[in-house]
Amino acid sequence: MSVSALRLSRRGLLRSTAALVVSFSVPLRSAGAQPAAGGKSVSPNAVEGFLAIDATGHVTAFAGKVDLGTGMQTTLMQIVAEELDLPLDRLTLVQGDTALTPDQGPTSGSLSVERGGMQLRHAAATARQALLARAATRLGAPAGALRIQDGTVFGPGGAQLGFGALVADGPVTMPIDPAAPLKPPADYKLVGRSVPRIDIPGKVTGGFVYMQDFRLPGMLHARVIRPPAIGATLQHVDEASVQALPGHVRVVRRGNFLAVVADTEWAAIKASQTLTATWSDTAILPDQATIYDYVRATKVVHDNVTSDVGDVDAALAGAAHRLSASYDFAIHTHGSIGPSCAVAQVVDGQVTCWTASQSVHTLRTQLAAMAGVPVANMRCIYLAGAGCYGRNGHEDAAADAVLLAQAVGQPVRVQWMRQDEHGWDPKGPPVVIDMQGGLDAAGHLAAWRGAFFYPDATSQNVPLLGGDLAGLPSDGQLNPGNIVNDSAVPYHVPAMRTVVHRLASTPLRPSWIRTPGRMQNTFANEAFFDELAAAAGADPLDLRVRLIDDPRGAEVLHRVAAMCGWHTRLAQPADGKTAIGRGLSYLYYELYRTYVAAVAEVVVDRTTGDLRVRRFYVAHDCGQIINPDGARNQIEGNVIQTVSRVVKEAVTFDRKMVTSLDWASYPILTFPEVPEVVIEMIDRPDTPPWGVGEATAAVVPAAIANAVHDAIGRRVRSVPITPDKIKQALQGA
Repeated sequence: MSVSALRLSRRGLLRSTAALVVSFSVPLRSAGAQPAAGGKSVSPNAVEGFLAIDATGHVTAFAGKVDLGTGMQTTLMQIVAEELDLPLDRLTLVQGDTALTPDQGPTSGSLSVERGGMQLRHAAATARQALLARAATRLGAPAGALRIQDGTVFGPGGAQLGFGALVADGPVTMPIDPAAPLKPPADYKLVGRSVPRIDIPGKVTGGFVYMQDFRLPGMLHARVIRPPAIGATLQHVDEASVQALPGHVRVVRRGNFLAVVADTEWAAIKASQTLTATWSDTAILPDQATIYDYVRATKVVHDNVTSDVGDVDAALAGAAHRLSASYDFAIHTHGSIGPSCAVAQVVDGQVTCWTASQSVHTLRTQLAAMAGVPVANMRCIYLAGAGCYGRNGHEDAAADAVLLAQAVGQPVRVQWMRQDEHGWDPKGPPVVIDMQGGLDAAGHLAAWRGAFFYPDATSQNVPLLGGDLAGLPSDGQLNPGNIVNDSAVPYHVPAMRTVVHRLASTPLRPSWIRTPGRMQNTFANEAFFDELAAAAGADPLDLRVRLIDDPRGAEVLHRVAAMCGWHTRLAQPADGKTAIGRGLSYLYYELYRTYVAAVAEVVVDRTTGDLRVRRFYVAHDCGQIINPDGARNQIEGNVIQTVSRVVKEAVTFDRKMVTSLDWASYPILTFPEVPEVVIEMIDRPDTPPWGVGEATAAVVPAAIANAVHDAIGRRVRSVPITPDKIKQALQGA
């Protein structure tokens, strides 16, 4: 796609304005360089913030939530089209443009449908009622005698009015009515059906515009030269070292922020490799070998008590059998297959940044503060990147691009390299969790205590790397995500107390990475539950069912048991060195939404410690399902990526910086290692829709850990579960 095809000028936008606010001939997710025309509401409380109808009856929907490769674009379009009784081919979705879309919060937490989609649903329902009211007036018939089909209102005697005609006299502008009647599920034509994803044809044919593909006229290319050690300061730069290189190379320095800008990408790469710079020598990171001791020794700034029932101390003291265990979870990088990228330009004081950020509205505020411009003069436009999984390097690449566009006065594209992505994206922090439990004389669970050690989180922002290095305003608070969730358990225990200890610091810059906190917490909780079940001589499935008072939770447990034949012991290989095991894990996500039960089936080589997850079963209840195939995509993707995190992934570092800078030093799951994923989804069309992906990811680590124990009779309480750890467990270490 050419740049000219992507450009939408201010004058052209105004000229294309139809009866309802605005009409677009191209998706604004790939809009061109000019700022948006004034007048477009971005209010999350108004119909016009979310919807526009042009003179042809074509509808444009505006979503602050974005499609990170999960198929969310298609799902949101289904929701809107269903409420308006509109064919999908007469609907366009604009996503993640701060000048055009409402701020619906970050695309995170599996909330895109549960919250973002429901805002769109209510906006469409309100618009539907307004269109029916207009048609009733025009046709002289009561609204109850009208029906909508394919974007046309039909009345008595064959009378009909298209949406375009109904907005000819003026746009539908009104507050969203949360009480506007929603379409009955029995009448659904799109929701609940597997609609093919809108984005796939372009991705298959190469026509899809990823962030890395985006270009502007006159655009320059840049590479940022990072310090050789975290905390190092820039002492000297020899600009003459790159003057002889072709490509009109310029050096940009601001504090400890150092970059080269050139006419071509190759020239920028060569310049970044050639530029001579001197940095201070620092070694401020802790010893990786004792990282969990370091976590325990870090100052606790405050506690979050997430459950407090009964007298835990007394219950533990009086328990007939007491059990304790500690679990740890490694530092993880996001591992985006395509390194982060961004493009920025400055025109007449207006800054526009094209970014793969999952939170363009928050990023807009951060970039404006860093760049020293009013928020009104900063625009962020979403373009899909090659993977996200949380707050990775996209926002930092955006900061780099804005700083450099301001410095050189031309559009600048910043493309990170693999060592940038692995070395400098913010990480999922190291986690330690201590568990204690008690059983009474009859083997019943009497006491439960959990202590979770996490960095403190006092802000919704991760500091921008470029802004920090340049000494510019940047939110400097740590935030690994909303990590307290799922530290409390969904089981009935007479005495229970769970506490999240919030730490003053963590070794590497933290951020949220897929299912932050919930994954680590569920790993410890569900693995420890199995340890208690074993101590009580109880079947882990039966004990779970007995301790939950929730029929929906019980149903997913019974369903996953039926799927895998839980009560039938797996036959063991005759070779004696190979062991097969199954492990169960259950979650009522955040104790208010989405039920998931999972069983992992693993194969362990007792000699080498090699671990393979060969099959993974999931029973899933997220309420109303919008797009079954899309939900299945989400579940499969989360299982596969989390299996990789559990059996492979761990960031390594020395006293200076991250050392796992490539796929050899930070291995991920390969195609031959991908397990078979067996899924059963429970659709409840008359209940609210909840999130899909993150809840599934959360149950994976414990299911694998429990399966390893089932296979070899020994516990591994540390993620990743590597061959060395399995061999140590077998040797009793």
